[in-house]
Amino acid sequence: MSDADARTPAQIEADIKRRREQLAETLDEIGVRVHPKTIVGDAKAKVASSVDRSLGRAYVSANRFVSDVRGQLVAEDGAPRLERIVPVALVVVGLVGLLAVGSKRRKG
Repeated sequence: MSDADARTPAQIEADIKRRREQLAETLDEIGVRVHPKTIVGDAKAKVASSVDRSLGRAYVSANRFVSDVRGQLVAEDGAPRLERIVPVALVVVGLVGLLAVGSKRRKG
């Protein structure tokens, strides 16, 4: 006689009851996972995480760019490098002047 054959009706009923409870828990978990609010919440969390990572990368890139530019325009002792700042300033002033002249021509 095998172990399964030796069980009493009460043991079989207890086993069935236990398995029903496990099944009910599993179905509840599935219900929560496929509920629209859960799906939307998960999607929002993924998007927020992605945006946070993208903003973090953008911040690091911008910070690196500013540091590189600062390194080009400021000496290690903190003094401005005029030999590099003056040409950059002249280019900026020239571009602003060209843009101002171009916008006056369009208006006039």
